[in-house]
Amino acid sequence: MYRPFIKKLPSSVLIFTLLACAANVSYAKKIDLNQEIKISSSRTAADLKNKIFSYIDNVVITQGSLIIHADLVQVISQGENDDKIYIAKGKPATFEQTLEDGKPINLQANEIRYEPTLNTIVISGNALLRQEGSEVSGSIITYNSETEYVNAESDVNNKVKTIIQPQKKSKDKQ
Repeated sequence: MYRPFIKKLPSSVLIFTLLACAANVSYAKKIDLNQEIKISSSRTAADLKNKIFSYIDNVVITQGSLIIHADLVQVISQGENDDKIYIAKGKPATFEQTLEDGKPINLQANEIRYEPTLNTIVISGNALLRQEGSEVSGSIITYNSETEYVNAESDVNNKVKTIIQPQKKSKDKQ
């Protein structure tokens, strides 16, 4: 059973933390979506009937500043428009992206599920979101790039953990 992170912290702390870690993800993603997708792997397999393409062992996917490393990536096409679902698995699978302001964001988990048509990224199994030294970890972290909503959950025996780095003061303020 999962316990929502939202019930664990006062709303002001939750909003600050989640915005600090993920609010800018949508800016870089929109730019990167116009770039070509490059996939390299040791092996490739395809189930053409069911429109499932699998990239196996040492998988690296790049699209603009976005880089995914995984042991296995499946790309599933569905619906009339062949909407895609990307599922990356590894120990861990990683997702890196440079935001429009030049700051990187890093996600890692046993599984990363990206559904562009729903604007969602769900990372699960030892999920960790890092940005500028701050981090949120839990069993499952869901991010919606359109609404900029983040939800982190833990399983029954664990807790969501958040580490917030202090803002660095500029030399003028010191």
